[in-house]
Amino acid sequence: MALKRMDNVGIVVEDLGAAIDFFGELGLELEGRAMVEGEWAGRITGLGDQHVEIAMMRTPDGHSRLELSRFLKPDVVADHRNAPVNALGYLRVMFAVDDIDETLERLCTRGAQLVGEVVQYKDAYRLCYIRGPEGILIGIAQELG
Repeated sequence: MALKRMDNVGIVVEDLGAAIDFFGELGLELEGRAMVEGEWAGRITGLGDQHVEIAMMRTPDGHSRLELSRFLKPDVVADHRNAPVNALGYLRVMFAVDDIDETLERLCTRGAQLVGEVVQYKDAYRLCYIRGPEGILIGIAQELG
């Protein structure tokens, strides 16, 4: 049996509303918000009785999703938001944009901070990393030519 697709990437946040606003400014569309709670959900995650508010954000092409989660129960137990680029584990999500400069300008009004600098890779891409809401590491790439 073949892999069909990557369904979504999940990010745990403290302020769900601010994260929705930020990723909406980036260009993702809010697909829906819901509470995920109860014993059935805890059997999937191994967390037992959990209460999680989620928002599903969809890319404009409809092929990718970002699941933003705010845990109400149990409490969050670790914080990896400020881990450096070379930390082990999941690190960042990268988005392709039409205009990296215009995108950065918009996102900086929502608190984004450039990590290093915008660089050009050959004649193929302009790329950068930013810290978004709550320090989440996000990559942005503009394809050239």
